[in-house]
Amino acid sequence: MTVVLRTIAEARNWVGEQRRAGRTLGLVPTLGALHEGHASHFRRARATCDRVAISIFVNPLQFGAGEDYERYPRPFEADLRLAEKEGVDAVFAPDAKEMYPAASEIVVEPGRLGEVLCGASRPGHFRGVLTVVAKLLHILQPDRTFFGQKDAQQVVLIQRMVAELNFPVEIEVGPTIREPDGLALSSRNAYLSAAERAQASVLYRALRRAETLLASGERQASRLEQEMQAMIQAAPGAQLDYARVVDRRTLEPVTAVEGEALAAVAVRFGKTRLIDNLVLGLS
Repeated sequence: MTVVLRTIAEARNWVGEQRRAGRTLGLVPTLGALHEGHASHFRRARATCDRVAISIFVNPLQFGAGEDYERYPRPFEADLRLAEKEGVDAVFAPDAKEMYPAASEIVVEPGRLGEVLCGASRPGHFRGVLTVVAKLLHILQPDRTFFGQKDAQQVVLIQRMVAELNFPVEIEVGPTIREPDGLALSSRNAYLSAAERAQASVLYRALRRAETLLASGERQASRLEQEMQAMIQAAPGAQLDYARVVDRRTLEPVTAVEGEALAAVAVRFGKTRLIDNLVLGLS
């Protein structure tokens, strides 16, 4: 039976019970609207930890003006059923007043890494992400916490925060889970019209184009970017935000791919913004 924890006090009491029993704890932070991508993290957590907790919290700090905070899907009962099916032990599901009882003045600033790629289009987004993740790590005190490669920039920032602020937690990164046509699973896919959904696989096809070019001997990042951009811009309804090739760990631009790099894209279809990425590596 999955227990639902609505307050920080309840969450800390539950964590205390697990610690007194000598159990390890895995945490999967989510915004809810759970899908197979989330479930894959739950299973990984279950395989390596004695107890698994997830958070379901639509964090207002990471949504900018005019973004989809109000309309973000919140199917809590369906989420709870999936959590129970996957053997999740606890769901921490606070409301905004519980997490932010007063105007938030103390936040975690991401610095330069929060201003590139998605940070350039969504100012303040990663400040909100790091702040809420820091709070969740303090409240639930997991041994391991689980994220997905789809959110590559978020992962890099969280890894840096954990390392630089000395959080006693291991970060586990799972692979991107995809639809049969390659579209990365995302709660926001539900926003797409039928026509938009038909075109949305262009993100993955563009990433694979860069991968194919690299395998054929093309090393220049600018050439890989141009090919991705052209493919995306040719898709009906696609509005390109960025298609970049950067260092996988620093997110710095690269001139040529040497070792591993990250091909990352962000595209809008109507009001829906989708992101995806692929690690490019030389064998």
